[in-house]
Amino acid sequence: MRPAIAETEHEATAADGHAWRLLARLPAAPTRTLLWLPALGVAARHYVAFADALARRGVAVFLHEWRGNGSSDLRAGRGRDWGYRELLEQDIPASQAAVDRVLPRGLPRVLGGHSLGGQLACCRLALAPTCADALWLVASGAPYWRAYPMPIKAGLPLAYRFLPWLAGVRGFLPGRRIGFGGNEAARLIHDWARTALSGRYTVDGLAQDPEAGMARLTQPVRALVLSQDWMAPPSSLDFLLGKLPATDVQAVCFDERAARTRADHYAWMKAPDAVADWLLAQDGSA
Repeated sequence: MRPAIAETEHEATAADGHAWRLLARLPAAPTRTLLWLPALGVAARHYVAFADALARRGVAVFLHEWRGNGSSDLRAGRGRDWGYRELLEQDIPASQAAVDRVLPRGLPRVLGGHSLGGQLACCRLALAPTCADALWLVASGAPYWRAYPMPIKAGLPLAYRFLPWLAGVRGFLPGRRIGFGGNEAARLIHDWARTALSGRYTVDGLAQDPEAGMARLTQPVRALVLSQDWMAPPSSLDFLLGKLPATDVQAVCFDERAARTRADHYAWMKAPDAVADWLLAQDGSA
């Protein structure tokens, strides 16, 4: 008989008034909580199967919503712009505060994410190192062009310059039309492309340096990539993990047999049991 899982939603509001809903899956007696940050342009609802899989294993899961996606009350456009600073200083902290209102602080807190979500989980923890006890990354890695294998990296610098230019011309990135991300804020794409070209997480307006903060982190890190994922290959994960030299890292690359589905950037979201099992099998993960 499967344990009872409560399916709940919780309001979250940033300091500037931006509002969204946290989807949650809450087991009756959770062993830890996880705040999960989605990939670029992916709404929180697409991670419900992952949340269900973890909740059946005792994890209380809260699915963050990126500004401009899903239940967010904002949409990117000319005059409606934001970047990493708003996500790191306002939105993620508001979701973390909502988690704290729902469940007691005595439970171990995990912060994690997919793709861009994993990168920004690292940055958020670097800015507020007491906000989580562990870091989980799935199909994530730094987008730095030199961290990619050939022939992929040959065309990346041009793409990383074109996308911010297009976003600047249009007032937002029409990702739905071009097949990359969602309709994304121009400054967000500028911040992403700056890291992709330089290899550094530099955010205008932040009082703290995320790179310096990541170098000081000591929380355990559990990271999983997929063998057929050209968007986040093992080399890009290695580059990201290189920014966390003081952490206890356990990392793995799943092929199709281990993943029990296609070993690409997105398929695991619909068949997440193998990923959930691996994350929870690691000693000291939270």
